[in-house]
Amino acid sequence: MKKQICKLTPMAMLISGLMACSPAPETTTQTTAADLATESTQKSESERLDAFFERTFQQDLDRSPLFQSYLGIKGEQYGEWDDVSEERQDEQIAIAKNRLEELDNFDTEKLSEQEKLSLRLYRDQIEKQLKNDQFRHHYYVVHQFRAAHTMVPSFLINIHSVTNKSDAQAYISRLDKVDTFFDQVIDQMKLREEKKVFPPKWSYDQMIQASENVISGAPFDTSDETSSIWEDFQNKVNALEIDETDKQVLLEEAKAALLTSVRPAYENLIAELKHQRELTPDGDGVWRLPEGDKWYDNRLAWFTSTDLTADEVHNIGRENVERIHNAMKDIMKQVEFDGTLQEFFEFMRNDDQFYYANTDEGRQKYMDEAKRAVDEMREAIPEYFGLIPEADMVVKRVEAFREESAGKAFYQSPAQDGSRPGIYYANLYDMRSMPTYQLEALAYHEGIPGHHMQRAIAQELDSVPQFQKFLSETAYTEGWGLYSEELAKDMGFYKDPYSDFGRLAMELWRACRLVVDTGIHSKQWSREKAIDYLIENTPNPEADAVKAIERYIAMPGQATAYMIGKLKIMELRQKAMDELGDKFDYKGFHDEILKDGPVPLSILEEKINGWIKKVKQA
Repeated sequence: MKKQICKLTPMAMLISGLMACSPAPETTTQTTAADLATESTQKSESERLDAFFERTFQQDLDRSPLFQSYLGIKGEQYGEWDDVSEERQDEQIAIAKNRLEELDNFDTEKLSEQEKLSLRLYRDQIEKQLKNDQFRHHYYVVHQFRAAHTMVPSFLINIHSVTNKSDAQAYISRLDKVDTFFDQVIDQMKLREEKKVFPPKWSYDQMIQASENVISGAPFDTSDETSSIWEDFQNKVNALEIDETDKQVLLEEAKAALLTSVRPAYENLIAELKHQRELTPDGDGVWRLPEGDKWYDNRLAWFTSTDLTADEVHNIGRENVERIHNAMKDIMKQVEFDGTLQEFFEFMRNDDQFYYANTDEGRQKYMDEAKRAVDEMREAIPEYFGLIPEADMVVKRVEAFREESAGKAFYQSPAQDGSRPGIYYANLYDMRSMPTYQLEALAYHEGIPGHHMQRAIAQELDSVPQFQKFLSETAYTEGWGLYSEELAKDMGFYKDPYSDFGRLAMELWRACRLVVDTGIHSKQWSREKAIDYLIENTPNPEADAVKAIERYIAMPGQATAYMIGKLKIMELRQKAMDELGDKFDYKGFHDEILKDGPVPLSILEEKINGWIKKVKQA
């Protein structure tokens, strides 16, 4: 797929913004000395801002070997893990405060509109970072959904590429340093123990099991199985075109690192997990933690980029659950189902026609159908988007070592240099949790036109500074993913009414998230009450509901971002359609959303309002 975007390089050309993509307007006025002086001053301020963005992004990159690897960079730190010590975090906050002071030195009157936006986004991120730091130790440094114990193997397998002997040596270096990395993680766990911040008791058993899975199989024991890391390293080294003696040396060094660093690191982590499991207080939501209510307010503000209260989010959820239930009743009429909505849910939950077999053959069939859905959507994209990513995307099954605890689907961004494609991961551990009627919507959300379109396009933008491509704006990114599910219907997909029901089921799931996330963390709902709510109000199987609720407990507030973001995008699209009439264009609307990378919802609204005004005047 080729990206239809004009190139603006070097970064100093940022002063021109996206207007550089259009012909310059004709003018009959003469350029005076004063004009030239003004232009020189503007260029100087623009260059100064550009240098600030480049310098600080490089500083952040230098401080994170993992981020370098995600971007496909293989430098001197290719064999390192990130430093997660308390001292390092203190340094980061000091750096953030210094940068905030630096921002005050820029004269915004001498900057282009594009640069003003970038400066505003930079300031917003720092201010939110400093607010978050007030609750630094409220974060669960480990939880069952995503933490160091599963990050290490998934990173090595999926991110650390090996194309030569030096890369293999860097892989071994990372294996050698897992123990040091985990020591820092355990130190962070102990700090939280002092502050009485623990995930709930039931989650520890899952973390312990997942950790034990990593160090099971050869070379850790004498079973017939091979550990995922060892199998990965062997495959990568054996694929190299190097001397067989060198290969053998690398394999022996890696095996030694697995036994002397990785295994004891995991054993120490498991011991700490077992220790803290006995200390965690009863309950599930963050209300059980010191100042948990304030922490949850912070999480809602961070993830939704709004000032909505927990009660407001809860009520929005209930209103949308009712709306989607009514839309589902229309589907029931189309398929001539005679019964209540809950009976229809039972039918969709249990009828074998909606599930592939829980076998290797059934899993392969799901993968094939997911790839087909992505390929068909790929063909339709140019009619609705001007910006199209160059990066490829593949569909992949979640690896065995983490599939039991991982979510049902997720996306991994491509390497910025093109060395690694974007990946849509499907979790096929339990095929009864992956109904075929949701297959299309899931592929559109995680792949195209969802996360792959948004994230790959952001990485490839030439008109914004590097930092802006990787901003954390969950309501924007996940709102876009959910919006993409409905966009697919506007594009003519979901021809099967059951697939359209699947789209509604996934939207319903996100509406219910608003209810259960706030219920758990603000209204003191138990894990069991939240699970029951999902089972009663959605067609998803019980296992799906259990895993989802456990995720929302581990990541307070995150689940609210999807529907809040999607509702805002739909609201803005409807406004644009109403005000522009025949002038409304899907390409223009989508490009306006995507062309500046992730932004808070308030800024997204300003952008779309500006686009509407511009189209009206054209």
